[in-house]
Amino acid sequence: HTHTARCHHAIGTERQYIEAAIQAGYKVLGFADHGTYIIDNFNYRIRMRPDEVAGYIDTLKALREEYKNDIRIHIGFELEYYPSHFDKTLEFLKQFDYEYLILGQHYIDDGLERTHVMKPGSGDEMLVKYVDTVIAGIKTGKFSYVAHPDVVFFDGDDAFYKTHMTRLCRAAKEEGIPLEINCLGVHEGRCYPNEKFWKIARDVGNSVIIGVDAHKPQILLNRDIVRKCEELSRRFDLFPLRELKFRDPKA
Repeated sequence: HTHTARCHHAIGTERQYIEAAIQAGYKVLGFADHGTYIIDNFNYRIRMRPDEVAGYIDTLKALREEYKNDIRIHIGFELEYYPSHFDKTLEFLKQFDYEYLILGQHYIDDGLERTHVMKPGSGDEMLVKYVDTVIAGIKTGKFSYVAHPDVVFFDGDDAFYKTHMTRLCRAAKEEGIPLEINCLGVHEGRCYPNEKFWKIARDVGNSVIIGVDAHKPQILLNRDIVRKCEELSRRFDLFPLRELKFRDPKA
């Protein structure tokens, strides 16, 4: 779960991330920068534009060959699930040589992007819409895992939170989709990882993966945040996958 400057809110080139990962001792690095969406009059302020995708893919393919003796590089995208625009976007991406998608749902209004799910004060309706959208995304079979599934800000009733996040966790388990414990949330002190969520994931029996969610190269050198995520997983008897099995988004 690695980003680049092409998403317009991270910094650093693909090469800088790769060299930082090698320095940190990583043997595998997955790039899942915020992928484009094919939506009329869309504001690409936090993800790459359609005309930037080819450069992203071609650069990573060349670097994958250049560094093949040092590290294994995988190429993917992080996408929202916007049902009205998803098929058209997948059709556009078919022309590119990429391997996987991860589901990172930051908005729930089908591409309008008016309200971020981390915004405080959105209440019960936001949580329900978030869970419904993530479950629908999971059921497409196109995503290899769910990034920061606990990203939604919710300070309401614990029983209500448990009811709906249990739905999300059960859907992920039924589809065999791992849930990500997110290092960026730890590093920046965000509302996630949320221990209430990971208790639910433990009880449901979800598989999990740790994702760095790097938005700057030097974060890959910070192994302390990874250790903190590992500690969280152990505390809830969750055992992170050592390697991710990709689901083919072109199938």
